[in-house]
Amino acid sequence: MAKKMHDTPMLDALETGPWPSFVTGLKRLAKDKDYVVDLLGTLETSYQTKKGYWKGGTVGVFGYGGGVIPRFTELKNDKGEPLFPDAAELHTLRVQPPPGMHYTTDVLRKMCDIWEKHGTGLIAFHGQSGDIMFQGATTAKVQEAFDELNELGFDLGGAGPAVRTSMSCVGAARCEQSCYDEGRAHRTVINTFVDDIHRPALPYKFKFKFSGCPNDCMNSIQRADMAVIGTWRDNMRTDEELARKWFDKHGMNELVNDVVARCPTKAIQLKEVKDLRQGEKISSVKVSDTHALEIDNGDCVRCMHCINVMTGALARGTDTGVTVLVGGKRTLKIGDLMGTVVVPFMPMKSDEDFDNLVDLAQRVIDFFAENALEHERTGEMIERIGLVNFLEGIGVDIDPNMVSNPRTNPYVRTDGWDEEVAKINAKKKAAA
Repeated sequence: MAKKMHDTPMLDALETGPWPSFVTGLKRLAKDKDYVVDLLGTLETSYQTKKGYWKGGTVGVFGYGGGVIPRFTELKNDKGEPLFPDAAELHTLRVQPPPGMHYTTDVLRKMCDIWEKHGTGLIAFHGQSGDIMFQGATTAKVQEAFDELNELGFDLGGAGPAVRTSMSCVGAARCEQSCYDEGRAHRTVINTFVDDIHRPALPYKFKFKFSGCPNDCMNSIQRADMAVIGTWRDNMRTDEELARKWFDKHGMNELVNDVVARCPTKAIQLKEVKDLRQGEKISSVKVSDTHALEIDNGDCVRCMHCINVMTGALARGTDTGVTVLVGGKRTLKIGDLMGTVVVPFMPMKSDEDFDNLVDLAQRVIDFFAENALEHERTGEMIERIGLVNFLEGIGVDIDPNMVSNPRTNPYVRTDGWDEEVAKINAKKKAAA
């Protein structure tokens, strides 16, 4: 039986609303855990004073330089003793999830039992980097908890200036839009860089994310230093039977307003059947006896909107692979950055294709390690040194698909013009 609960009027108020409250969950855990009783007392104090009372430190497990987020209380009396001694330490273990975040119910139950035994019982699935966050353990219990989690087959994730835990979407396991084997790509890359996860040695964090299609359910373009996003390079597929069923249900207004008008590059047109064009890059599908959609695949930017609205009637192509972007991040030094395309298309089918992805990742991380400033993300480094220098550093040729916006300066320097033209011609000749 746990000790007597502290008075928590402000936390109690959070249970009075119409939605389930985390406070109720904490109180349930506190019935037999002194640890959580004092955690509630600490939290109530923070609500009253509007201050946080946790500071960092150094806590780890044998052989690892990261993966544990240390937290020690600063809430102490005049003698320097913790006001809530049973919650004086609140360390978090970051644990890597399986690719696609697939778990058996048996594994989930065992995880919960381990954390009930060694920690608070609080688990968050998943953090922004994909980690399972086992929240709240004392220093003495961190190693014991890790040992049991490791026996289940799970490893600590990344923390600090290191390669971080990666995420991949559910992909082909449950989604018809998947363009490559996200789970295999995720596992192949992470297994290669596992030492860079466990032993922080980079200027700052480096994140991989793997999304199976341009819907980018992993938010990789906004958050990953290296985003691997499924795509295709042939024509979009169509299914007339499903297109007619969709049109019979939704009608002309919705077809025009929610499909044709929302195509960002105007690649889709509504035409009378007699006016449809023929061409290598043209796809078309009848929605009625008189009208059809015509898709100019050369203008399609794979935004996925039309496919999401008319799923099945419109579908991705079959010549699939990935687009690789580098430099995405959330706010820090120079604000949010979206990833920049460095490889417009890379096949992802054979063993050699996966090896090529790992090789590219290795070159990017090596260049980042050697050229970034302390506490500088990959995107910030590219902004500072220039995209051209970055591409040269990782051995990638410049491609028009990398242009994010038109140049604003009309003047062009012609120093070394002949040499640059010779390089381009040599590359064209080699490619032919």
